Amino acid sequence: MSPFTFKSLTLVLLVSLLIWSATFGTCNARRGKHWRQSRRFRTSMYKKKEKNHGSNHQHNHGSRSKPKISPPATPGPPKTGHNSAVIFDVLHFGAKGDGKTDDTKAFQAAWAAACKVEASTIIIPSKYEFLVGPISFSGPYCQHNIVFQLDGTILAPTNFKPFGSGLYQWLEFTKLVGITVQGKGFIDGRGAIWWQDYSSNDPLDGEVELIVPLNNSVAENLQTPVSSSLVGKMPNIKPTALRFYGSFNVTVTGITIRNSPQCHLKFDNCVGVSVYSMNVLSPADSPNTDGIHLQNSREVVIHNTNLACGDDCISIQTGCSNVYIHNVNCGPGHGISIGGLGKDNTKACVANITVRDVNMHNTMNGVRIKTWQGGSGSVQGVLFSNIQVSEVQVPIIIDQFYCDKSKCKNQTTAVALSGITYERIRGTYTVKPVHFACSDSLPCTEVTLNTIELKPLQERYHMYDPFCWRTFGELYSETVPPIDCLKNGKPLKNQIQTYHDVC
Repeated sequence: MSPFTFKSLTLVLLVSLLIWSATFGTCNARRGKHWRQSRRFRTSMYKKKEKNHGSNHQHNHGSRSKPKISPPATPGPPKTGHNSAVIFDVLHFGAKGDGKTDDTKAFQAAWAAACKVEASTIIIPSKYEFLVGPISFSGPYCQHNIVFQLDGTILAPTNFKPFGSGLYQWLEFTKLVGITVQGKGFIDGRGAIWWQDYSSNDPLDGEVELIVPLNNSVAENLQTPVSSSLVGKMPNIKPTALRFYGSFNVTVTGITIRNSPQCHLKFDNCVGVSVYSMNVLSPADSPNTDGIHLQNSREVVIHNTNLACGDDCISIQTGCSNVYIHNVNCGPGHGISIGGLGKDNTKACVANITVRDVNMHNTMNGVRIKTWQGGSGSVQGVLFSNIQVSEVQVPIIIDQFYCDKSKCKNQTTAVALSGITYERIRGTYTVKPVHFACSDSLPCTEVTLNTIELKPLQERYHMYDPFCWRTFGELYSETVPPIDCLKNGKPLKNQIQTYHDVC
């Protein structure tokens, strides 16, 4: 081969090698670009997926435990407290809390602000005493679930002027939904100034006539008037310390109400009431100072409460149904009562009442149903169970001839009583174990007694045997003492109520 040919061949091979190297680099470069694009694509997709997963996780978590939404901002103090609740401290609205300055306007201003915010809280701080006149914390245009946090003391005025000619209540919550009054504080009605003239203005409990001293003298007045140093005419109406009217889902817990001019705690036309872990404190000789008064209210639960007063520990009036009372201490006082019902020829309807696991000490009565002659309507479905009585004058009473006046007119119509059960009522009495006085024309029916063990404890009164009049029912066990006066079955002749009279 000639040199020319060899050189030509070498040149061709070199060119071919250069072309092949360039092609190989281009392919690798393209392949690398493709890998980098793929990696970025996968990375972005992963981040996107991670973001979507996070949002889904947050949504699912929220559905399991929905966080509370803070209420809208309002004028006044800043948000504080738990669960982002808006708190309104009465001190921030001008209240002094010195027990002398009238703080009524400050309470009104705090309520006006709290009323606009759902689930807000009004704070009445501890270690302060707030002098407050008659006041109404009212709806119906307030937001729901307001909390009235009472840790200090609210004092009533010590003169009659703020009450004018008379008011039915001192502190009132009306037409609200989800109102709660709670705390460790006190509502002090300073009622001694109201109790001095009870003998001329207020009736005495009708069961006083059942109590006769051993010396055969007229029964001493069980209530001692309290003298007042104040000058001025007393209003005709004595106020209730704390009243709820026309409200739904009401809760009262923790607080103490003491020395009310009249009834301590009242519920009128309320649905869904819960009262627990609270106290009522007034002297035994304070007149008409019922502990808790229920009227036209339903779905009521009262439990783990101490009631010491001068009248009924709990009074259940017309229009009440589905009431459950348990684990209550009562005394002093006049026991737990249904009635008086049917006064002034009115219609009364009470149904589904349960009173159980109650301790009564040194009370006038134990468990009682009282109605006036001339009334109409009915009381039915009542259970008194596991009642422990100690030094109670008359533990079990039905009185359809109730009268708190010196004399009442005899009338034939009556509130019908049926389905009344007494079981496991034990302890000591000082006057009479059982008193059943039912209507001549409309006797009590379906009255049942089971495990009644009542023993006498001689004090300063005459002792009496069990008494029954026109009472029909059944004994499910032997009783102590024997209650032989209860008639078996149903009455042969029983007045038929008209449709208008039936509940």
